[in-house]
Amino acid sequence: MESILPFIAVLAVINLLVLSWIDLKTWLLPNKLNLSFAILGIIFHFFDHFTMLDPMGMALGGLVGAGILYIIRAGGNWYYKQDTLGLGDVKLLGAAGLWLGPTDVIMALTVGAFAGLVHGIIVAITKAIREKAKPDMHRLMIPAGPGFCIGILLVGIWKFSTILGL
Repeated sequence: MESILPFIAVLAVINLLVLSWIDLKTWLLPNKLNLSFAILGIIFHFFDHFTMLDPMGMALGGLVGAGILYIIRAGGNWYYKQDTLGLGDVKLLGAAGLWLGPTDVIMALTVGAFAGLVHGIIVAITKAIREKAKPDMHRLMIPAGPGFCIGILLVGIWKFSTILGL
């Protein structure tokens, strides 16, 4: 049954790529895709016989991923007086927690935030070149999902490389 694990992992990667593309185009992370990513994580661990992560670790990972991002969102919304992260981002990190567990979802969040920072710098520089102005990072808005997807993907590759034969 372990031969199905690479197939499930490929579906998850495709799911993350589609989520990233949609977020870049529409600033939305559809609930159906976040849910399918979560379900794929549950199925993956089921077919792995919960050797990489037990059900309690999965549940805790989901709570930690969604909880931390929800707290960050609430603080950002309070400070900026506007939506700073969508609830789709919160749900994405909750689904990632089902895959990665509590410790590794924090790592994915960190790597994803760094990827988002790099994305923001590239957007600011590109905009500055186009407008022949200095880069302006003040209130620069970019979708957060693609950065988080990069973090989830990189940590997932690191975590599951042995079991997937990478």
